[in-house]
Amino acid sequence: MVALLPAPGPGESLSLCTRHSVQVGVQGSVVGLTSSIRPERPCGRVVSLLDQASHRGVGWVSPIRLGRSSARPAFISSSMFNSGIISAAQPQPLWVCPSRANTFLESAPTSSRPPPSWPLAGPGSGPPAPAVWADTCQVCFFRNGGGPGAMKPVRVVTIWWVLLLVSRLGATRRGSPEEASFYYGTFPLGFSWGVGSSAFQTEGAWDQDGKGPSIWDVFTHRRKGKVLGDETADVACNGYYKVQEDIALLRELHVSHYRFSLSWPRLLPTGVRADQVNEKGIKFYSEFIDALLRSNITPVVTLHHWDLPQPLQVKYGGWQNVSTADYFSDYANLCFEVFGDRVKHWVTFSDPRTMVEKGYETGYHAPGLKLRGTGLYRAAHHIIKAHAQAWHSYNSTWRGKQQGLVGISLNCDWGEPVDISNPKDVEAAERYLQFCLGWFANPIYAGDYPQVMKDRIGRKSAEQGLDTSRLPAFSLQEKRYVKGTSDFLGLGHFTTRYITERNYPSRQGPSYQNDRDLVELVDPNWPDLGSQWLYSVPWGFRRLLNFAQTQYGDPPIYVTENGASQKSHCTQLCDEWRIHYLKGYTNEMLKAIKDGVNIKGYTAWSLLDKFEWEKGYSDRYGFYYVEFNNRNKPRYPKASAQYYTKIITANGFPNPREVESWRLKALETCSINNQVLAAEPLLSHMQMVTEILVPTVCTLCVLIAAVLLMLLLRGQS
Repeated sequence: MVALLPAPGPGESLSLCTRHSVQVGVQGSVVGLTSSIRPERPCGRVVSLLDQASHRGVGWVSPIRLGRSSARPAFISSSMFNSGIISAAQPQPLWVCPSRANTFLESAPTSSRPPPSWPLAGPGSGPPAPAVWADTCQVCFFRNGGGPGAMKPVRVVTIWWVLLLVSRLGATRRGSPEEASFYYGTFPLGFSWGVGSSAFQTEGAWDQDGKGPSIWDVFTHRRKGKVLGDETADVACNGYYKVQEDIALLRELHVSHYRFSLSWPRLLPTGVRADQVNEKGIKFYSEFIDALLRSNITPVVTLHHWDLPQPLQVKYGGWQNVSTADYFSDYANLCFEVFGDRVKHWVTFSDPRTMVEKGYETGYHAPGLKLRGTGLYRAAHHIIKAHAQAWHSYNSTWRGKQQGLVGISLNCDWGEPVDISNPKDVEAAERYLQFCLGWFANPIYAGDYPQVMKDRIGRKSAEQGLDTSRLPAFSLQEKRYVKGTSDFLGLGHFTTRYITERNYPSRQGPSYQNDRDLVELVDPNWPDLGSQWLYSVPWGFRRLLNFAQTQYGDPPIYVTENGASQKSHCTQLCDEWRIHYLKGYTNEMLKAIKDGVNIKGYTAWSLLDKFEWEKGYSDRYGFYYVEFNNRNKPRYPKASAQYYTKIITANGFPNPREVESWRLKALETCSINNQVLAAEPLLSHMQMVTEILVPTVCTLCVLIAAVLLMLLLRGQS
């Protein structure tokens, strides 16, 4: 049972009581039993709810979670009501599941298959569609809080909701069907393996050697409470001063490429080339690129990974102003000019969808603006134009002599319909992908925004009394200019969602979430990796890759981001869960290649633990653990680093016995590294004492020697 609730006002909470028993339905060969949910305690138990009006950009709060207060979802059961174990959901996708104690659902009918519009072929083609269940459990809510009307009933939201059931590849328990469908084989000859990072997240040295401030420098310094623990990236991994050490780690991994970003404000302190070019910044990146090439590592360079120069934000409004596209083009030309003789793979923007949604819609990222339903579309429009300008500049001026490639990196999770027999769910899943991936990819590959975006946003804009759509329009000339401006498609992917239809009235106001008219769900059986949003669902990766191939005309695809995080309180280097994630996702990528998808390379995210935007240092994606409490920021290899090296060396998965031996060996090695890490606080303390004691003793020795010398000279005289 899940209910969407109207967002409570300031100082208010919501009380919950149940009125009716749950009735689980029957579909196909699936049989469910009824489960009574009747609280022994009277109605009126208070349930605190997070106000997600600002988090999601919509006028609804997250669904309540019925379960224990743990990171993993719990099942609904009548005992939870009886004992009052009801807690607020953290900001994350909705999920529901019948009680294991009271209701058991068998596997969904194996006859369920994806329709032709969701192309898959070959071994392990993913799970059948989940069975759809309706319940008649009604929930009553009372509004609590100060002022008149306390404890008055509010409008009951009764939902015939879905209970998700995933079998075969979607499940990770009871026999591990994923393992049964594992594909042993090798990647094509010349397949490129790599890892990635970004400048702001790793470099530190935020104001050193002529670097100007970025919007993220200002965001983390001035806006207290916006980043977990009020952390900054002033030092981060100290990568600016540890280039040789990090390149040694890359050699240790045996990667063939390294994806990193240039810091725009490090090269152009004001963001404007005509104002000043920072030669120290040019020298730093030039030497870094040379060091990579000496190690036979191909540089894959991102021009912009979210760290816009602050002066452009102050003077022009950043990406809200189309003039920023011109300044970006000047910056890109500088990079092509000074680095293009050695860099042959360029990425203009990294995950621009997240950049504009969190930067201009919800305000969770720099520059922290909340321009609901307008700011993100305007910023995206200008970013697409900026990308096209950079591509055309390279194509007309630099390609002939440098022979490189220019593309863009777009992140998107896979969206699977809750019920493939329900046209509304199928349409909602398609809409999810178009609002996510198609938003940027469609203009680049087809010349305009997806029709569903134009129709939905245009209709809702009219219903909200606007004369024109909140989604900007390309002119005919701009469509021709933007279309075809990518030599490859960079695709980032982390997880999967189930999607179902949900109509949000236009009167709720403009927002990206309301424009999509859908709800995201997850299956509680999916492995929860510790983050609130990231679940391990490898089969979705293969589906997304196939979708991109068919949707955009079989472009060359580079996987530019894929990885899993762990929470900072866990300093365990034996990250077996990441090994399973890496193994599953890279294997689904191999299956996609066998399907015919033109995948050229894979970038695991990321080389190091690093600053994770609004999460601070709480989430760790790295193959190498960074001890941020030590001012030297030492790096320690995790088990997944050794496992990834084995995949790279074998260029795939040769046979079950050898692949299993990789895991065992990696876990054995990491146990030793764990002991070294455990001794780190003592070593750091000894180092600190040494750094203080040795200079002090030396100074005293010099003083004593000087005094003795003076006495000696005086005695002789």
